[in-house]
Amino acid sequence: MYRAEVGDDVIDVDPTLDRLQKRTAELLGKQAAIFMPSGTMTNQIALRVHCSPGDEFLCDSDCHIYNYEQGAFAQLSGLVAKTIQGKQGVLTLDDLHGAVRPINEHMVQTRLLCLENTHNRGSGKVQPQSQVEQVCKWAHESGLQTHLDGARLFNASVATGISVKELAAPFDSVSVCFSKGLGAPLGSCLAGTHEMVSKARRARKLFGGGMRQVGVVASAALYALDHHVERLAIDHVHAKLLAQAAREFDFLKVMGDEPETNILIFHVSERWGTAQRFASELEKQGVRVMAFSPIAIRMVTHLDVSHDQIQRACEAIRSVAGQ
Repeated sequence: MYRAEVGDDVIDVDPTLDRLQKRTAELLGKQAAIFMPSGTMTNQIALRVHCSPGDEFLCDSDCHIYNYEQGAFAQLSGLVAKTIQGKQGVLTLDDLHGAVRPINEHMVQTRLLCLENTHNRGSGKVQPQSQVEQVCKWAHESGLQTHLDGARLFNASVATGISVKELAAPFDSVSVCFSKGLGAPLGSCLAGTHEMVSKARRARKLFGGGMRQVGVVASAALYALDHHVERLAIDHVHAKLLAQAAREFDFLKVMGDEPETNILIFHVSERWGTAQRFASELEKQGVRVMAFSPIAIRMVTHLDVSHDQIQRACEAIRSVAGQ
């Protein structure tokens, strides 16, 4: 970051950022990409570019765009969300049947389908690629655009062996994050057509996301792409170890068969107590986790958590559960 060659990305070109954007577009198989401070911004600008005020988009009821972005689609772009309950964030053709509204002056117009891969609230669930291709084909045949919140798309790629380019192929736009498991301090990219990215750049200015000597953070993202993608497999192994510790107790219920990537969610039975109490007891033993709901704990593995620390966390789970 210290050695990064910088320019002015607001009025001209930052050469390091230019390399990152071109590389991201190439990795995802898209024409162009644009860097923004956060995945929330890339998602919200994608919605704004694909839709007009009063339009509706379809999404899973547990997705990040709907639950963790303050309803920004309504506040900033005048959009409506139609939520559909999937299974661990996975939507099928049956789930989407009849979801597109007919053209009628009394109704909003359905414009966009959004998916999330991997799925945060789905315990890091990877979207099955065959189903992704089916639902995106259905969306396009129904006159909809498609957007992928791929904040952890590199985790999905490492877990499945499918390239990020193939995972992104069914979508008109894709957002990827360079922090999360990749370890950069900040930043996401939105990729799509040249026309879409041009509109996104205008919206980024409106949302206050233009940055000048941004090469200092773009260089960290480039480093992450060079050094931190393949090692995501270590995080996936670590999440499975945490799940094994939780499964030793019948009152801790792990979501799904086992973690597919780097997120573990397990439910705490009322026989033991609340998730918040469980989290508090873990913190007393030096392990910080998130009480994801009154009954759910979320643990996320990443490159700053060593194997020895994972083993200590496993022992802390056993100790607390044993209470």
